Amino acid sequence: MKLCIVTHKVAKGDGQGRVNYEVTQEALRRGHQVTVLASNVAESLQDQAGFSWVPISVAKIPTELLKNFWFANLSAWWLNAHSSEFDVVKVNGAITWANADVNAAHFIHSAWLHSPAHVWQQRKDAYGLYQWFYTALNAYWEQRAFAQARQVVAVSAQVCEDLQTIGIASDRIQVIYNGVDTDEFYPGYGDRQALALPESVPLAIFVGDIRSSRKNLDSVLKALVNVSGLHLAVVGSINNSPYPALARELEVDERVHFLGYRQDTAALMRASDFLVFPSRYETFGLVVLEAMASGIPVITSAATPAAELLTADAGIVVSNPDDIPALVKEMLYLTHHPTQRQQMGVHARVIAEKHSWKQMAKCYVDGFETLANF
Repeated sequence: MKLCIVTHKVAKGDGQGRVNYEVTQEALRRGHQVTVLASNVAESLQDQAGFSWVPISVAKIPTELLKNFWFANLSAWWLNAHSSEFDVVKVNGAITWANADVNAAHFIHSAWLHSPAHVWQQRKDAYGLYQWFYTALNAYWEQRAFAQARQVVAVSAQVCEDLQTIGIASDRIQVIYNGVDTDEFYPGYGDRQALALPESVPLAIFVGDIRSSRKNLDSVLKALVNVSGLHLAVVGSINNSPYPALARELEVDERVHFLGYRQDTAALMRASDFLVFPSRYETFGLVVLEAMASGIPVITSAATPAAELLTADAGIVVSNPDDIPALVKEMLYLTHHPTQRQQMGVHARVIAEKHSWKQMAKCYVDGFETLANF
């Protein structure tokens, strides 16, 4: 089979990029040929037999909107000339103007546009208006791209529902959950002293972009006021983040440890007692699965589709991410019940092992082979 993948990145350190990296590896492992149209590709792939890269540079293009537009034009021009050479063309959303056989839906802009957590709902200024315009354009382009694909892959049941809302027939949608690296994220001892974390105290962890309100760190900090003794490690860039100031205002700053952007998240999770991640809007929420693989329980929200994988003995799902009393209740429970935390972590790991990156990639490539009648 000759497979073409169109994506911005094929690399481990990126959510969508990791999906395409693992799919590429699995296809190559099976002896297929893979051509990637991308701006960035992991070096580990570039010299592998059967792999070829068509680079599309967007580095000098200003703004994310123009970068995407430039990429869509150049990739469409190349595909219009070469698509007949491939058995399957796989794209991601509205990444290109060209038609595709498989389109993977990692984010549904039409659903995000109508979310109360959207930037425009929070900021009625020039930046908010730009974000509204950016989302609306992508929603229009995505609907067209999904409609033209032979098959659409949704990364969660929630995304599947969002696709049906914009008119994609259910029999054309396959749900394939994102995966997790169970070799990188695993249960074990976390050396808090080496990680500059407080020792001998209950420690929760929050991981995500803390420059906007979408991940909902504000509700976590407000809940922390009423969970005495619990410390919180926050992983995410603090540049232009309002939350260090909020922690000081709430007088919890001595128990909140802003760690900035980190590449040792797996070690930080092993050193933590549980993850708290009540996001207001996600299409999956990979950090939830990473915590589960690390053998720690999770508190998340029903707005985080990764919660679809949780069972009651592995984590806690609050129905409303802004229900601070509910967050207080669940954070208190996990803080003061270490035995139950450990038991939940064991169950969480078992679930995560069923959702490895390799298992996810197998599902994708099985589907490609079926479409290609290979």
